[in-house]
Amino acid sequence: MGKPNVGKSTLMNALLGESLSIATPKAQTTRHRIFGIDTTDEYQVVYSDTPGTIDPHYKLQAQMMKYVHASLDDADIILYVVELGNKNDEDDWIKLALKTKVPMLFLINKIDQAKGSQVVDKVQYWKEQIPEIDPIPVSATSGENLTDLKEKIIKLLPEHPAYFQEDAITDRSERFFTAEIIREKIFLNYKQEIPYSSEVVVTDFKEDESIIRIRAEIYVERNTQKGIIIGKNAEAIKKLGIEARKSLEDFFQKQIHLETFVKVEKDWRSKDIKLKRFGYMH
Repeated sequence: MGKPNVGKSTLMNALLGESLSIATPKAQTTRHRIFGIDTTDEYQVVYSDTPGTIDPHYKLQAQMMKYVHASLDDADIILYVVELGNKNDEDDWIKLALKTKVPMLFLINKIDQAKGSQVVDKVQYWKEQIPEIDPIPVSATSGENLTDLKEKIIKLLPEHPAYFQEDAITDRSERFFTAEIIREKIFLNYKQEIPYSSEVVVTDFKEDESIIRIRAEIYVERNTQKGIIIGKNAEAIKKLGIEARKSLEDFFQKQIHLETFVKVEKDWRSKDIKLKRFGYMH
């Protein structure tokens, strides 16, 4: 857990050696709770990637924070992530994590960007701020200190039969990852409010031996946003489709035929019925 954009999804992907969680330079890319499962003969680690901790401003964000609380309820270990430049302005969330009495590993991420004695200084700063923690500097991007981190995680895990089958890498479906990959491209290709107002629903997923045929609907909140997603002469949606198809082919290791359609669902982020339909509420 940690604030948006500190590198939680990148960290989970690095620890797994698999790109399961979408990661972009924009904050609040992760909206769901996603399990990443790492199984060997000796252990099974189930990582739970959660949305960044925020004070919610609309119902979708409130639902995202429920996923964070749910993760805290059933965690055996908390990886609390801050980034190199962060100051201690998230006291409530850190206190909440400490209050659970679950072992907490406090990580200072993005140390590959450090200058001079910045890492040493930051470790000291956090120790002074929260005496109960022992900060661990890491880089999810370069992999620095991740081997040591993994060893610490395995040591802290309780003995228990494996929850998932040994060949499982996640609890999510192929349709879910398809929608997430398309959503990632929206985050990378569009500015301002567009990525946050968008949702992707995969309406068709047909897999043959050599090709997967996918139909996806992109929902936005206003007609003006629909126009921006499509772009002049449909150039923007075409670029999005090409990039998404390439990433989907890398992910599924198969040829992909992708069709995308843009629809307007007014104020969907604030309506329970829409959030249920899009899989955020049960």
